[in-house]
Amino acid sequence: MFDEKKLWKDRSVHRLKEFGVYLRYILNGHLVVVLLFLIGTAAFYYQNWISSLSPDFPAEIIIAVILGVFLTHSPVYTFLLEADQVFLIPLETRLKPYFFRSGLISLIFQGYILLMVLAVLMPMYAHVSANGFQSFFIFLIILLAIKAWNIAVNWKIHYFVQPSVYTWDMFVRYFINVLFTFLLFNNANILFLLIFALIMASYYRSFYIRTRKMGLKWDLLIAQEEKRMSSFYRLANLFTDVPKVKDTVKRRKWLDLFINRISFSQDNTYHYLFARTFLRASDYLGLFIRLTVIGAFAVYFISFGVGQIVLSLLFIYLTGFQLLPLWNHHQNKLWVDLYPVSQNHKTAAFHSLLMRILIIQSSIFSVIILIKGEWLYALLVLLSGLLFSFLFVNVYSKNRLKA
Repeated sequence: MFDEKKLWKDRSVHRLKEFGVYLRYILNGHLVVVLLFLIGTAAFYYQNWISSLSPDFPAEIIIAVILGVFLTHSPVYTFLLEADQVFLIPLETRLKPYFFRSGLISLIFQGYILLMVLAVLMPMYAHVSANGFQSFFIFLIILLAIKAWNIAVNWKIHYFVQPSVYTWDMFVRYFINVLFTFLLFNNANILFLLIFALIMASYYRSFYIRTRKMGLKWDLLIAQEEKRMSSFYRLANLFTDVPKVKDTVKRRKWLDLFINRISFSQDNTYHYLFARTFLRASDYLGLFIRLTVIGAFAVYFISFGVGQIVLSLLFIYLTGFQLLPLWNHHQNKLWVDLYPVSQNHKTAAFHSLLMRILIIQSSIFSVIILIKGEWLYALLVLLSGLLFSFLFVNVYSKNRLKA
């Protein structure tokens, strides 16, 4: 006999255990130390920035725009599998308690993230507002209610197949979330908040009525669940081998100009392979771009003097460390072992590519600091980055790959 409670319990427990296993690899000693340092540094400069704000600083607008993003993005974690669109579709009418629990667990996880974001933003609000931190828990309760509304509406959207419905819903909900949050933090009259609450209720009711006789789009739900898990697997795969990870390849023809510079010779076989893999496969290029952009903002806005050098080295380390799995990207492809090229060429090609990537990142950080007019620290960042990159590639990475 079908038991939806047991199904949900088995799925959720298995998924949480899976997360726990891979998180132990992700939050290893090196990364924890780096993250703690980054958080501490960011908190220090954030506090100094807040103390310099004037009373007329538009904190409410900034808070509303940021919270609007976290409120609008409200997926439902369904724990569905690909086979469910065959075996569970006939039981859809009996799965309402299953999906309700999924919505509830989604609210708990996303509510925790909302709590963290609100805790970060409240010092800015308290500095420019007479209320201080007194309204923190009131704001949190109201924001959790708005979050629940967003999750409920987002679930009803999954009954539609038209992409335009999803696009317009995201736009409308973001507008409502930002405006309501702005009024909330601006201490608007409660009558305005009640009017908005009525609008939100009407918005949900309109979708509820339109979807009463419609069925769930199982293929879409399963695709979204697989996409979320694939993102997590790719992240975990940067720290350990994940059997379930699925390689994704993007053409990126506009980057061929870098590949074409590699001369056509047998010695450059692995140079070409690793360069192609970095530019096309999985998310190595995206990871490099994200860390470089975040690091550039960090060294420009939240650090000065020696802090710029330390932060630049931290981001160079994070980039190099998370690109090490590129070495094993093709380990399960037998045709790579058929190359008539020695292992020394493979090692030299990987270290050469990694060194070039870290040098490029070091140069970018140096140019960013040079833009600020601090030529001495720009030079120090460049020299320290080059030295660190050399040691990372020729000492750390070699020992790491042997382990």
